[in-house]
Amino acid sequence: MVLVKESLTPRSSSWMASRCPKHQPIIAFFVIFLAVISASAAVSTDKRIAARVQRLNKPSNKTIQSPDGDLIDCVPWHLQPAFDHPKLRGQNPMRPPERPSGEDTSSKPAVEMQTWRNTGEDCPEGTVPIRRTTEQDVLRASSLRIFGKKPAVTTRRNSAAGNHEHAVGFANGEFFGAKASLSVWNPSVSVSAEFSLSQIWLISGSFARDLNTIEAGWMVSPRLYGDTHPRFFTYWTSDSYERTGCYNLLCSGFVQISSKVAVGASISPTSVYGRRQFDITLLVWKDPKFGSWWLELGSGELVGYWPSCLFSHLAGGAKMVQFGGEIVNTRPSGSHTSTQMGSGHFAAEGFGRAAYFRNVEVVDWENSLVPLSGIRVLADHPTCYDVGTGVNRVLGIYVYYGGPGRNTMCP
Repeated sequence: MVLVKESLTPRSSSWMASRCPKHQPIIAFFVIFLAVISASAAVSTDKRIAARVQRLNKPSNKTIQSPDGDLIDCVPWHLQPAFDHPKLRGQNPMRPPERPSGEDTSSKPAVEMQTWRNTGEDCPEGTVPIRRTTEQDVLRASSLRIFGKKPAVTTRRNSAAGNHEHAVGFANGEFFGAKASLSVWNPSVSVSAEFSLSQIWLISGSFARDLNTIEAGWMVSPRLYGDTHPRFFTYWTSDSYERTGCYNLLCSGFVQISSKVAVGASISPTSVYGRRQFDITLLVWKDPKFGSWWLELGSGELVGYWPSCLFSHLAGGAKMVQFGGEIVNTRPSGSHTSTQMGSGHFAAEGFGRAAYFRNVEVVDWENSLVPLSGIRVLADHPTCYDVGTGVNRVLGIYVYYGGPGRNTMCP
């Protein structure tokens, strides 16, 4: 055995000596080539991220430092991102539409519900407050393509995207708007790729191909905003969340007119379990004359509008309205996420404990606000998050919803 070992060793060394020098330059070349390609790709990505941020952050007349860390830029109205859209370039602001009848805002105080307003500073007339986008905001997204968009539902090709789970009150029919007051909470979000939101949906079209939606409410989304503050948000899509639409002003489309409300800014205060309940009132309705969909917050503050040219089916009326909560569960197999919906408590716990929508109304074809009739409920995972509805003298038509996510009944 010693002889065999001695006879093999020189032969092996000789083979290495004769072969390695011929391959080492080739291997080294490929290592260098891959390094150059990788570095070029990184530089290209950095440039594209910087370009996206530059497109979104328009020149401003003033910048306000919010206590929560946001920078609020006061951007001249005509420079806002909406007018990057080819169908909106060069347009003048639309005149405020006729409000739906049946609404009384005369006795309601102004709503000061955004943290940046605590500075006591306002944006000058003729400008709109826009939360500044940073490169870090973009880097938190899994790709530039989906930055600012709602995470896709899990598919065979995209198993990490997560399942969207809902607990909502809904109705089918012909609707030209919706209104409700929704309580604001600060639910715990388990991982940064998940979110928890509460919103009003106006929906038309096919869920499979060309769904049109308008959405507004509040949300907690660490990936989108880099923190866990509840934030006022908007969303729209005209093709089932594929290519069109986005959150807030992160793409062209939604036209802001308010100088007092920053879409995407944090909300303060929030509701406290068993104690004070804080809610915001939202109204979305279709301009009977020009067809755009307008958004109002609180006591008559017009935030802005979605032009009708953005949509196919919603160029007419909505075929469904929904009021409730949504979360993303990035663990569709195995244990359920512990991300909370609403207050983190179930609907049966009622006022002061469960999250709610109160005074739920819709806008009919005569541009009148009427109580929503025929409301039904749907919870995708009722042991994790549930929903209930009813009517009483104080809350009008209401929807309670929410839950803790993972628990003994939702393992």
